[in-house]
Amino acid sequence: MKKSVTFKNGHLNMAGNLYLPEKFEENKKYSGIVVVHPGGGVKEQTAGVYAEKLSKQGFVALAFDASCQGDSEGEPRLLEDPYARVEDVRCAVDYLTTLPYVDQEKIGALGICAGGGYAVSATQTERRIKAVATVSAVDIGAMFRGEASVETQLQTLEAVAKQRTAEANGTEVNQLTWAPDTLEEINEDTPVLLREAYDYYRTPRAQHPNSTNRFQFTSMDKLMSFSASSQIGTYLTQPMLLIVGTEADTRGYSDQFYSLSNGPKELFEVEGATHIAMYDIPEYIGQAVPKLTNFFGKNL
Repeated sequence: MKKSVTFKNGHLNMAGNLYLPEKFEENKKYSGIVVVHPGGGVKEQTAGVYAEKLSKQGFVALAFDASCQGDSEGEPRLLEDPYARVEDVRCAVDYLTTLPYVDQEKIGALGICAGGGYAVSATQTERRIKAVATVSAVDIGAMFRGEASVETQLQTLEAVAKQRTAEANGTEVNQLTWAPDTLEEINEDTPVLLREAYDYYRTPRAQHPNSTNRFQFTSMDKLMSFSASSQIGTYLTQPMLLIVGTEADTRGYSDQFYSLSNGPKELFEVEGATHIAMYDIPEYIGQAVPKLTNFFGKNL
């Protein structure tokens, strides 16, 4: 059973879909799971897929749109602010604690792609999250810094600074794309991840009107300063499960999170799966969901 819900993040109204277990009983207590969508995604895509499947395993699962994105409030629209997105996770936990049928001591977090990095980042200091899991995790800060030289990164930050000044003085907002917009933009040099992203986000496979494939260029200063892993070895003592496809070109992030953790941890590899194949391909989700069910069942 799915319910459209709203909850507060400061003065913003956040939009979510709450998935309730089959044969739900309001007078019972359930474990709750916050599900965090990828960068550029919305609650109706892979986050909703996993939330619905977890609800069928007996959990109350909340998939929600990030602030400034989807059906959630916030300006400027399509801002990708990692620090705001981590706060979104905390506010989603706030909301679950207000539900009489959710056990406040049994709340977990699941994040997909950049949402995995945000979930891990939040869990480092959010002690109400008792267990965290990721699917195809990405540290979006590390991804945007990439392997570019410091000089190149500084040039990007200079460009962001000039764009902010221009926009403050009335220039049109500059937006970047997450993935190729059209098939014609893809060639033999296009990385596998971007090919997959086009197929997922820009075709009927998972296309959604709220997932516009755009983000503000002025997000870049926040993205480049963010680290999803800075306090894993110090503060993240809760159990952590990292699910990653053996063919994912982003698997290094899961490896890094695993190596940094000093707490209970498991790296679960799905043979043959690529990064985005873990979003919705039944063969691979069919392996991830039982693992997630067991993990949250033991640790919540």
